[in-house]
Amino acid sequence: MSVEVNRATVPCGVCGAAVSELRRGRCWGCYTRWVESRPVGRGASCTVCQEKRRAQLKLVELKGVSLPFCHGCAAQMLRMTEVPDTIDEIRHALRRDRRDGDRREGEKVDHRIFPRERRVGERRGPSREGYADTDPSMRLSEFDEVIIELADTDMEEVEQTQVRARPAAPPAPPVND
Repeated sequence: MSVEVNRATVPCGVCGAAVSELRRGRCWGCYTRWVESRPVGRGASCTVCQEKRRAQLKLVELKGVSLPFCHGCAAQMLRMTEVPDTIDEIRHALRRDRRDGDRREGEKVDHRIFPRERRVGERRGPSREGYADTDPSMRLSEFDEVIIELADTDMEEVEQTQVRARPAAPPAPPVND
């Protein structure tokens, strides 16, 4: 999809700048702005990790096809020296570094006192739908100011730490030769 020439003679189709390489008829600056402005479809999720927050998703052109990726997976994929040919291979290459399973195998022993798997269940916790019946405008009755009076016998003397200057070392005696 890109056109490359030896000298800056090709005009950008958007801004008209003379550049040596065009991507979809645009210079790299215009192409980057165009890519960043493309919206991700409703209900889309990351091709690799299934992230669904639209603010985290962007379309990435991969082998002529635009696919939704989250920013993290897109950054990892763009850093790859060789991008795999299939989506499953990309998913496997990117998930390899994630914490899908326990990686302590063979001679790697879990030395914790109470060994247990820490990554179980939903990471984001229960949904807030269970609290839908609470009324945020509900107010508690007003209470008078609470005053606690202490007598001298209620006070307990506590030893306090004191910070003092370090004593100066005595001057060294003069050396007689």
